[in-house]
Amino acid sequence: MKPRAPVTSTRIPSPSCHRARGQWPAPLKKRMLARKFREYPCLSGRAGQLRAKALQAQLASEKLRIYLSRDVLGTELCGAMKNTLAIAKRCHFAFDTGSKHYPVFRVPEGETLNSYFMKVAREGFERRLAQGLLGRAGAHSKEDYEERLHRELDLIQKMDLAGYFLIVWDFIRYAKDRGIPVGPGRGSAAGSFVSYCMGITDIDPLKYGLLFERFLNPERISMPDIDIDFCIRGRGQVIEYVTEKYGRENVAQIITFGEMKARLAIRDVGRALAVPLDKVDRVAKLVPEELGVTVEGALSLAPQLKSLHGTDAEVREVLEIAKRLEGLTRHASTHAAGVVIAPRPITEFLPLHRGSGGKEDITTQYSKDEIEALGLLKMDFLGLRTLTILDDAQQLIRRSGQEAPDLTAVPLDDEATLALFGR
Repeated sequence: MKPRAPVTSTRIPSPSCHRARGQWPAPLKKRMLARKFREYPCLSGRAGQLRAKALQAQLASEKLRIYLSRDVLGTELCGAMKNTLAIAKRCHFAFDTGSKHYPVFRVPEGETLNSYFMKVAREGFERRLAQGLLGRAGAHSKEDYEERLHRELDLIQKMDLAGYFLIVWDFIRYAKDRGIPVGPGRGSAAGSFVSYCMGITDIDPLKYGLLFERFLNPERISMPDIDIDFCIRGRGQVIEYVTEKYGRENVAQIITFGEMKARLAIRDVGRALAVPLDKVDRVAKLVPEELGVTVEGALSLAPQLKSLHGTDAEVREVLEIAKRLEGLTRHASTHAAGVVIAPRPITEFLPLHRGSGGKEDITTQYSKDEIEALGLLKMDFLGLRTLTILDDAQQLIRRSGQEAPDLTAVPLDDEATLALFGR
């Protein structure tokens, strides 16, 4: 029977297309294993053979057919296939990777982003100065700090990042005003004196000789990266504040993908092929515990594994399939810290993913690197249990009627602390 083009009562041309999973046919067993680990945990035995045969037929039907003649297809379906090509030629999309899409930070009436940014930074400088927090070690004068402040403010405004700093300053201020512990600063952001003045960090970069250029450099075309640690109990509250402020449709957590590494690929393939569990476990444990090691690399590093590959056909099959599977995405989850904030609904920039956790388990479908490439603002809100423990300790001290110490003022050479570490 000849295939027929779909009949329609409208004048809309009917396209014809076939489901294709990839550009090239992949080896059957690799595709079966990659797609059906969960559905078919074992492909051996009588039941496994029946499942494999059904899956083989399904996969065979998905191959892209390109050598069918007009006699086989018929005139109507050939016309439909031409319509499909016409649609394909009209489809063109290119990602805009040359623009920045930052959320709008609303400033008080009469202010601009730059003027308000300057005001907040200078007020913070005067506050730090009044508290006696600048130049505690006496190595730097007020003039040194003023020169550093002026230089950083000038570069930040030239790079059009005033709004970025205000966004970070705003949600950190929100957290601190509500008693949510915030980390003193981590990474290159600790080298920014402006961040210190604005209360984004609590580390004096001049005192510790930290370089601003490691954080922000006009020669490096990339966003500055401010990683913020929050008490694990209060992290969700800060994210909720950001969500309400910039719009629920404009804020989302970021997805992360788990890839098949060498050991995991071996275990998965062994399970799917019904290789005895203890045997698979022994083979997997022969893979060296080195960062980024591949199956191929393990064969050159582990003589015993190489010997099994040469003498045991079952092990060889597992390893050869595992080679082709490693690096494939195995699962998706929510990034531990990443949050994206857009100026408009995120779906105007990228697709979203609904996880298994229900309606509220929404993340981006793109990982953090792709999000940054699209010019969207990515923030890292990391929940740190250490901050929660420190906060609990301070609360216990207050309940006992004593004054809790200022953790930002504890000297790094405190003898009592070092003695405790040395026990």
